Amino acid sequence: MRLKKTFLSALFICFTILGFAQNNKGVPAIDVKKMDGTTFNTGDIDNDGKPVIINFWATWCSPCKRELNNIADLYEDWVDETGVKLIAISIDDARNMAKVAPYVNGKGWEYDVYIDPNGDFKRALGVNNVPHTFLVDGNGKIVWQHNSYAEGDEYELLELVEKLSRGESID
Repeated sequence: MRLKKTFLSALFICFTILGFAQNNKGVPAIDVKKMDGTTFNTGDIDNDGKPVIINFWATWCSPCKRELNNIADLYEDWVDETGVKLIAISIDDARNMAKVAPYVNGKGWEYDVYIDPNGDFKRALGVNNVPHTFLVDGNGKIVWQHNSYAEGDEYELLELVEKLSRGESID
């Protein structure tokens, strides 16, 4: 009897996880803050059928800033070649969110930058630490994710974006 309960519990957990994974392949609709303090719903993320990069970062995270600064140097070419859009989501909390706009403006990033001060969007996507990058295809489905950053990771990301922009699978 105990084995049967354990098996059924395990089966239930597997189906729950499977169902969650299948139902959450798209970007969840969560309210985040724009740098001007107004609200933006992430369910409205759209790029006219072209890929979207969603990058979670923080002002206190050196690898995050290195990654986004390195991408910034290449971003204009990426957009010209693939039409990709990058959305940077700061996870700075309410105490630190005032540091986001001065940092972004000082760097001149051409990205859309939003702030997730309560961590709602971060939790909805299962982000535990930053940097954490998601790649969304032209249909709004999350097709790839990567946690951490090492110099050169941006070139792997570009290869994936190029494949998606050509309509190829990245599996």
